[in-house]
Amino acid sequence: MPKNVVNPEFLPILEKMPSFDGLSGRSLPEVREIFMTSVRLIEGKPLPDVEVQEEYVPGLKGAPDVRVLVYRPRKRQPNAPAMVYIHGGGLVSGHPEVDDPKCQVLASRMGFVIVSVDYRLAPEVKYPGAIEDCYAALKWMNDNAAQLGINPDKVAVAGESAGGGLSAALALMARDRKEYRLAYQLLIYPMLDDRTATKVDPAPDFGEFVWTRSANKYAWEAYLGSAAGGDDTPAYAAAARAKDLSGLPPTFIGVGSMDLFLCEDLEYARRLMASGVPTEVVVVPGAYHVFDMFVPEAELSRRFMDAYCAGLRRTLGL
Repeated sequence: MPKNVVNPEFLPILEKMPSFDGLSGRSLPEVREIFMTSVRLIEGKPLPDVEVQEEYVPGLKGAPDVRVLVYRPRKRQPNAPAMVYIHGGGLVSGHPEVDDPKCQVLASRMGFVIVSVDYRLAPEVKYPGAIEDCYAALKWMNDNAAQLGINPDKVAVAGESAGGGLSAALALMARDRKEYRLAYQLLIYPMLDDRTATKVDPAPDFGEFVWTRSANKYAWEAYLGSAAGGDDTPAYAAAARAKDLSGLPPTFIGVGSMDLFLCEDLEYARRLMASGVPTEVVVVPGAYHVFDMFVPEAELSRRFMDAYCAGLRRTLGL
């Protein structure tokens, strides 16, 4: 797909971004440095009305404690809405600081108490390490709702890319275990299906920029090993594998028109709607993967955030 299809506001940063193509031929430290080099292009300024605190929460079933960052508006409100936020990075890189600008804006703008999860990465820790760490954060948030000043009935899960995929898996896990309630899932260009680029090759028009087929194949194989793309991938590893999507919380799915995940995201949205789940879908024209993270000031990025913030307000009664 030629670059002239890219929205003009997204072009300048695209020229500066390192490619994730061919990750399988690189060392893991290099993979992670590529990711962090990209992130350094978007450093934001701290917001004075938001405080950030590091915590360590108990892991599940004897797993190590999970590091989280807790974002709170300095002006506290009783029974505040809350959000588990899950960072991207292809399941093999990243940490909560990646989403620091977005989490600060959401805490300030929406009044959320946000718990951003530093889950264990592949390939050092394969499935189910990451999703269990996310569930541990959800458990800690609910168990400490009174101290955090949050309303357990107004807890959303959100994340982008791999974090969007983990958010969808966390919603499935919460539904099935029936221990905690999620009121909303915000899936930002989520990485949902291990068959994309491992077993099913998307049309060549998708995934040319930023997160490519080879990067996706590397990431899923790092997380699932030889099982990636096979017949037995569990739904808590790749949410698109879930056979039953009924009973999930209201959902927002947003993705760029040039994103590798476009087809799997639209199919997941279709299946959610067919299962009776209230679902809003936004496709951003001329947008590649993580467009809003790297060009947050672009008009389409602002409209994108406005859309999902409106969905959160409407559903949570904010």
